[in-house]
Parts: sequence; C-alpha cells; structure tokens
Amino acid sequence: MYLVDANIFLEGLLKQEKSDLVSSFFQNTDLSKIFISDFALFSIGIIMVKLIDYDSFIYFLDDMFLDRSRILSVDKTKLDFVIKNSKDLNLDFDDAYQYSVAKLYDLELVTFDKDFNKTDVKKHLLK
Repeated sequence: MYLVDANIFLEGLLKQEKSDLVSSFFQNTDLSKIFISDFALFSIGIIMVKLIDYDSFIYFLDDMFLDRSRILSVDKTKLDFVIKNSKDLNLDFDDAYQYSVAKLYDLELVTFDKDFNKTDVKKHLLK
C-alpha cells in the first residue's frame, strides 16, 4: 500500500518531465492501494488554484479520491509525533507530516523528494 506524495500527483497533473513515470505507476497499480495525506491534498489544491486550473483539480479529486477513505491524516493528538520527526530527521514540516503518515499507517512512500533518502521510511521508486 502506498502513500503518494504531492510531488508525484503534481508531476502528472502539470505534465512535467517525469509525467510518463507517474502515468505508468497509476496504470499499473491497484488504485485501492493508493493513499494521500490531507496535507498533500491541500498542497495540491493550493498549487492548482494558484495556477487557475480549477477543472484539473476537480477532475483529480473525482478521479482519484471519490472514495474519501483514502485520504489519511495525523490525528491532532499525535501532532507531537510530526514535530519529533521534524527535529530528529531534520525534515521540513510538510516532509515530517508525510513521513509520519507513512509510519503511522505502515505505508510505502512514493515521492521524488530526496529528503526522504535520509529516513527509514519504505520508499517506492518509480521506474
């Protein structure tokens, strides 16, 4: 089961350099095994609205997350876990949040972010 980082979705949505890898991953992966954090979802929303690409964002929501149970979060009582991970692993808050969700739900992280290379989180590399 996979926690997909915002940068993976954005790579595909914005048709960037590695969008073919992203498309291949989604075509070859059972979508019921794909999760996103609420933080990553909101980050994607912020970027897509800033780019005035409302339709693509709505399509993304409908296509990927019609089943809202695939949106995960860190319970407010466990936010200290995010801060601990930020301090211990020298991660920005957003990366510490993603790391924490992956650890709490025992998920493999799909990301292009090299900051996770210094962590013990299971990573899925796109090839």
